[in-house]
Parts: sequence; structure tokens; C-alpha cells
Amino acid sequence: MGAGHGHRLFFHGHSVVHRAPAHLKVLALVGFMLVVVALPRQAYVAHGAAALVLLAVIAVSRVPLRYLAPRMVIEVPFAVFAVLMPFVSHGPRTEVLGVAVSEPGLVAGAALLMKGTIGVLASLTFAATTEADDLLRGLQRLRVPDLLVQIMGFMIRYLDVVTGEMRRMVVAMRSRGCEPRSPRHWPVLARSLGALFIRSYERGERVHHAMLSRGYTGRLP
Repeated sequence: MGAGHGHRLFFHGHSVVHRAPAHLKVLALVGFMLVVVALPRQAYVAHGAAALVLLAVIAVSRVPLRYLAPRMVIEVPFAVFAVLMPFVSHGPRTEVLGVAVSEPGLVAGAALLMKGTIGVLASLTFAATTEADDLLRGLQRLRVPDLLVQIMGFMIRYLDVVTGEMRRMVVAMRSRGCEPRSPRHWPVLARSLGALFIRSYERGERVHHAMLSRGYTGRLP
């Protein structure tokens, strides 16, 4: 659904959330996340209210949950850490389903899971309703340093180029009998990632020199 737009997370739509100015959405996201992070660990009702507000925004944006759910896989490492906290933390013990766990670790793990899930879902909703160019213009309106905005813009433009080159390198490795997922081939994968970094750095230098030769003075026209 996001083909033809600035990034792959964007979900094409015409809802009120899609049409809202990007700088207002940035401020709303930052403010919402500051409130969620500031909530006490055991304020479960407040966390639930924040989750309901977020679900209401998703419903208004008309972005399907089945579109957002697969992209929440980025939260898996944090979820695993949150699940392990009751078992590795110290303090008074309590029983959950017949298993003795740390009570402070259980509270901290539950808070981390709730805050992390709300944060990731809110960020994905923002990305699904905001095109890259609109985001850059919104950051400019918020007086974000122009150099940072330019760096973000080039990162967005060249991300597909770098990932495409990485895919071609993986195809080349597999055609030579090297499977990147195999632990015994990880050294080859590490060297390939190093080569990709060098190529990307050199490409960035060439682009910068090309910009300077065309009159670039630190600010894009």
C-alpha cells in the first residue's frame, strides 16, 4: 500500500490524521510519549486509558491493525527482556501460575512491556500517516537545525539504495554457497557488512562533492 511514497511504513489514506500538519503530529507524539513514560509503574488504569486513546487515533486514521501488527516485531527484544525480568531480578518473591518470581521484577517488566508496546504502536501510527517529505517540512517548521533535517532527508532517499545493494550482496553470497543465516558463515556476513559500510561512506562523499560542485553552501535551495 505504501508503494510510490517516501517510505515503506506509510499507509496511503485520506483520513483526518493523514491530513493533519506534520509538525502538529510530531508535537502530539512527543507529548503523548512523555506522558506515557512519566506514568507510575503500577498505574495500570492510566496505561489502559493511554492505550484506548491510541486505539481511537488508529481507528480515526483508518490504518488497519493487521498492517501495524507485523511491523511491531521490532519490539520483540524488549518484550523478551521484560518477560525475563521477573526471573532475574532480586527482591521479595511471589507466585505466578505456580512459579516463584521477583515481585519488583514483575512490576518493572509489566511496566516496560506496556510502555514499550504503546510507544512502538504510536510511532508506527505516526509513520503510517505521515509521508517523509511532510515530516521533513514539519521538522523545519519546528526549527530543528537545518543540517539535521538534511541528514534525515538524505538518509530517507538513500535507504532504499543501500538496502538494495545489501540484497544484491546476499544474493551473490548465496550463489556462491554461503548462507548468511548459518553461524559458520557469520564472519563472511560481517566482512560484507563492513564492505557495505565503506561503499555507503564513499557514496556519501561522492554525493557531497557533487553538491559542492553545484554551489551547495550548507542549505538546500
